[in-house]
Amino acid sequence: MRVHIASDVHGAWPELRQAAEGADLFVCLGDLILFLDYADPSRGIYADLFGETHTRAYIAARTAGRFEDARSLSAAAWERIGVLDPQERWARLQERVAGQYEEAFAAMPDHAVLTYGNVDVPGLWPSYARPTHRVLDAVAVELGGMRMGFVGGGLVSPMRTPYEVTEEEYQAKLDAIGDVDILFTHIPPRLPELTYDVIARRFEVGSAGLAEYVRRAQPRYHFFGHVHQPHRARSRIGRTECVNVGHFQARGRPFAIDL
Repeated sequence: MRVHIASDVHGAWPELRQAAEGADLFVCLGDLILFLDYADPSRGIYADLFGETHTRAYIAARTAGRFEDARSLSAAAWERIGVLDPQERWARLQERVAGQYEEAFAAMPDHAVLTYGNVDVPGLWPSYARPTHRVLDAVAVELGGMRMGFVGGGLVSPMRTPYEVTEEEYQAKLDAIGDVDILFTHIPPRLPELTYDVIARRFEVGSAGLAEYVRRAQPRYHFFGHVHQPHRARSRIGRTECVNVGHFQARGRPFAIDL
């Protein structure tokens, strides 16, 4: 079975339209929306709201790990455009997120199997996913004669992205899928070589519980994304090959494998 996998789409709609060509199964591991574009600060929801100059300052603060400074910059930006009420802020953001989801799911290949990224808003997906799309989180299904498990979202982080859960909540999702042949998640297991981003020069948040699950269950493969420029794209936990499928927005093509 030829499988194509995309993660961290972040606004790459034209490339997404072609991502399933030649595949028997197309899997998307989330992060559909483009909130911030670290490579091009003129793009994304934040830049649309506050402009490129402010976005560059915000990105610089986050990249340096100065998250309180970044939050202060955002608060000042909202005040500058006259939006003080938190509910109104969320309404403004949700309007733009919804617009991106409309484009994302229009471009999403038919019969895609999807799970959520940490920079996703699961509550909005039912409004835009088509009937041919299959959204799975904390679920295992039989596909191509193999048991495949899907766990979406990320863990609580200083980034405060929309879909973050605690380690305990994430563990409950892993418990729900049971043992699988193939595991799909958005985030990696907490291994230094898989969580370190060599361009951002920081460790992204991986899951210790996920690493332990893989050690115990030993699926054939564990596929994930989240870390855009990992120190290593592949590593092994026992017999399991752990594979970062790549930053789809930057690559413009899916990871492909025959299972």
